[in-house]
Amino acid sequence: MTPLIGTSWKMNLTPSEADRWFRTFVPLVADLSDRELFVLPPFTSISVARERLLGTTIAWGAQDVHPDDSGPHTGDVSAPMLADLGCRYVEVGHSERRRDHGETPELIAAKVAAILRWEMTPLICVGEDRAGPIGSVIPAVLADLEACLAGVASVAVGRIVVAYEPAWAIGVGAAAAPAARVGAVQSALADWLRRRADGPSPRILYGGSVDEAAAGPLLAEPGVDGLFVGRYALDPERFARIARAGLVAQEGRAR
Repeated sequence: MTPLIGTSWKMNLTPSEADRWFRTFVPLVADLSDRELFVLPPFTSISVARERLLGTTIAWGAQDVHPDDSGPHTGDVSAPMLADLGCRYVEVGHSERRRDHGETPELIAAKVAAILRWEMTPLICVGEDRAGPIGSVIPAVLADLEACLAGVASVAVGRIVVAYEPAWAIGVGAAAAPAARVGAVQSALADWLRRRADGPSPRILYGGSVDEAAAGPLLAEPGVDGLFVGRYALDPERFARIARAGLVAQEGRAR
């Protein structure tokens, strides 16, 4: 499976800063052909991403979406608006949105349905709040994912991407979860999704304090199909190095 490596900038980088980021980043990864890359900027910079990434293999998308296609929802952005901007991926369910906006699995499921309805790929974030025992973490994460996929037909499961992002591994001062722990959780996610999917299984990414040192060991774990990078990707040169660290890991595993 082709590795998928992407970033969400969260609430960072103005459109002018985004333009400079893309001008630096795109040439640094122009020769990478064995993986897929994507960038999820703030809503204000999606048009900048489209302008700078057209003609490249790098996809762009959004960090959230409203479940309705239109209507009296001041300040929200709909799936048809994002589709019209050429977005391929739309992130939903991040722990920060659950924390800051009280988002529930039921709301996330409605957003997933809207994204699929407009032929884009939902990137569904799941993960535990605390670093508890694996034996209790895996059932909780699977139950959350099942609720977020409510209403998704088995034939459509292969159209999603799942990002395992333990909340305790996110943010300044945090470190990536141990690679072996990530591999155990993501292997369980992969097994569950294979049983649920009627067709190809979706890719499962790891996100949470992914830096250059963590990228290779994480990608070497079973069940880890890619990386979802946060604050370390705000530096385009650093994000390019993370993408290349993954390349080294994949080549080593293939030998």
